[in-house]
Formats: sequence, structure tokens, C-alpha cells
Amino acid sequence: MTDVERLLAYEEIRQLVARYAVAVDSRDLDTLVALFLDDVQVGRDARGRDALKAYFESSLRGVRVTILNTGTHVIDFIDDDHATGILYCRGEVQLDDEWIVQAIQYRDTYERRDGHWHFVRREHLLWHARPIGTSPVGLPDAQWPKDQIGHYELPEAWPTWGAFWAEDPDARR
Repeated sequence: MTDVERLLAYEEIRQLVARYAVAVDSRDLDTLVALFLDDVQVGRDARGRDALKAYFESSLRGVRVTILNTGTHVIDFIDDDHATGILYCRGEVQLDDEWIVQAIQYRDTYERRDGHWHFVRREHLLWHARPIGTSPVGLPDAQWPKDQIGHYELPEAWPTWGAFWAEDPDARR
């Protein structure tokens, strides 16, 4: 890619993640699934946008209002048509009569087909989910899907995190 093509690719991928957030929050499932490859892998046994739409339909019915606010976004190109990314997101979610905040990280895989970038895969990781107005410090481990509140896999999911703290016997998570 030329420098200009690379800049345009960065921007298209940034728009892809922003459109994902807006589509989730507005429950626009047609727009949401169109952001993914047409032959997207859904779970272990299903493929395609129809299967993805059914998955989103089911999972989004478990919450009411969502507000996804995207932030830090690192994009690394593998070649002209493939890239990976890490995106930070702060989510606010209504669970029945409770309002929670989530610190989310998406680990993305992108592919360009027919001149446009799409998601191949989004891995959803969390630092924590907690009632708004409470501290994430000291949360018990989450027991998802039974209980969504708690500490999740980050920051421990980073190999560098454990290596950094390995030399400190007083290290806490």
C-alpha cells in the first residue's frame, strides 16, 4: 500500500469499529452483520451473516440499553488485505433494573474484500463489569453468564503482565 492507501485503510477500519458500536446501541442488526465478512465463522459450527444475526439477536435480548464508547485503537497491517487490531471500549449496560459499566477490550481481525474492510473476528475481553458508581478494585471473579458483575480476564490475559510482576513477590492483581 502507498502511504495514502494505508491512511485510508486506517480510517476505514476506525469507521468499522465506530459503526459497530452505533449498530449495537441502536439494535440495527442488518447494519451490524454487514460489518463482518459474508462467510463469517459463528461459534464452532455455523457460518454466515444469518447465523451471526441470530447470535446477536439472542445475546442483545439479554440487555436493555447499551452505550459503547470506543477509545484507544491500535491497528497492525499483516499485508495489504489483512490486519489485526486492539480496541478499548467503555460500555454502559442496563441489566434489568441495574446500570453497569464495563471496561472492554476487543481483539479484532480484519480483512479487505472487494475494496472494503470487514471484521473477520472480534474477541471480547473484559477487565471488569461493575455497578456504576462502585470501584473495580476488589471485585470477585465474574461468574458469567450466571453473574456478569466482577473481575474478568484482563489484565492477566496479557503474557507481559505476568512477566512484569513475576519479580515482585508483593504483586497484586
